[in-house]
Formats: sequence, structure tokens, C-alpha cells
Amino acid sequence: MVRIIVLVKDIVDLAELKIDPSTRSPKIEVVKRKMSDVDKRALEASIKLKEDYGGEVITLSMGGEKTKTAMLEALAMGADEAHIVNDDFTGVDTRGTSKILAAAIEKIGDFDLILCGEMTLDSLSAQVGPRLAELLDLPQVTYARHLELKDGRLRAERDLEDVDEVVEVDLPVVVSVVREINEPRIPSLMNIMKAKRKPTVELDAGALGLSIDEVRETSSIEILKVEAPLVERKRILIEAENVEEAAEKLAEAIIAEGVMEE
Repeated sequence: MVRIIVLVKDIVDLAELKIDPSTRSPKIEVVKRKMSDVDKRALEASIKLKEDYGGEVITLSMGGEKTKTAMLEALAMGADEAHIVNDDFTGVDTRGTSKILAAAIEKIGDFDLILCGEMTLDSLSAQVGPRLAELLDLPQVTYARHLELKDGRLRAERDLEDVDEVVEVDLPVVVSVVREINEPRIPSLMNIMKAKRKPTVELDAGALGLSIDEVRETSSIEILKVEAPLVERKRILIEAENVEEAAEKLAEAIIAEGVMEE
């Protein structure tokens, strides 16, 4: 029997992200939100471990009202309980995020595993898992693509690009997984209905013994603005008498721009 805490972040659906042409800023407010893809794979890995060895899966996220949709999906997939730290996280970087999550994990209590994706697809920082392991004084395994438990130890296969590594570590441990670990399941209609009856616990920074203002002050990074790169078309017009001449002039123009070589 294992008790697993899975870190799950809801992000904007990047496939539907639109850019305001006047400011080059992303229109985040109008885009639907979803569970970060690699986090979903961490959740799937935790559910498979529960199915193989028995136990409990608890999801943990920082967010607000919109986060409940992602948590409902997590519960429908097979998580047993959801915890949401609901507060104003404006100005909180990965350092502050890790501090809040560490406090929430300590409040949740006894656990054997903490699982998360190697990175969330909105920031790509890959810092929260390692920072959390340091704050909780736990061993960590990164880039895991296969997990199994044996005799109170975790055995993990790590994907290090040009080499595979197999490691074993005592529990409890923090593990970050890569996308290749699995393909997440699609919840059935019955499980979606059951998810609405599973417990969801909402907390704020104060309930964790933290001041959100003090957490902001510990943050090392300040995001001034986010904008898309400026792209201007050169509006080169190709004039020709026939298709062959047009193709030749187009090729010459492409070569002159350095897009391809002769």
C-alpha cells in the first residue's frame, strides 16, 4: 500500500492560445484551461502504481476556481482526493511555489511518493520538483520513464537522452517523470460522475502558516511582460509571364534571403 501525492497544474490550452496583434500579448483570459500534459502523465503513473500495489492517490495544485475543472478530471482518472491551495499567486516564482507546495504536503501528512511532471508546459522551468525535494529533505529521481516498487524501495528507469539509467531508492522520494512514461487514460462517463462525489480540500496560504506577501518577497524572478516576437512580412511580389519563370524567380528570392542554399 502506497500513499502518493501528485502535483498537478492547470494551464491555458496552448493549442488555442491567441495573440493580441496590437500589444503582442497572449489573450489568456479567453482561453480554456487544461491539466499540463506531463503532469497528467505523472498522475497516470501514480494511478497505475495504486492499481498494482494498492494505496491512495492525492492530487495537489495551486490555483483558483478554474483549477477545479482540472482537479475534477484528475479525480475522474482515478485520484482519490484533491487539494487546492487557492490564493493570489501574482508575483510568486518557482521558489515561492515550491515553498507553498512543501507546506501543503506537510499539512497533508504521511506519504510514500511525490510525483510530478519534469516541467509544466507553460513555463518549462523544470525547477519545482528538485526544489521541493530540497525543502522536504528528500531524495529525488528525475526524468523517470518507468516506475515500480519492491520491498519498500522505488526502482526507476531514467531517460537521459543518450543513455538509460536504472536507479533504486528508499521511500519516501520525490520523482519527476518524462512524457514518454505513458499515455494517460480517458475517464469513463461513470468515473466522471463518481469524481463529483470525491473530496476536494481548499486551503489558502494562511492555513499553511504562510504569508503570501512574505512568499512574494522571497521570489527571485519578476516577470515584467510576456509578448510574442515581432514578425513583419517583407511582401516580396513575384511577377512572371508563366509558371516556370515564377518558380525560378521564387527560388532565387528564397536563396537570396538565406532560407536555402543553391
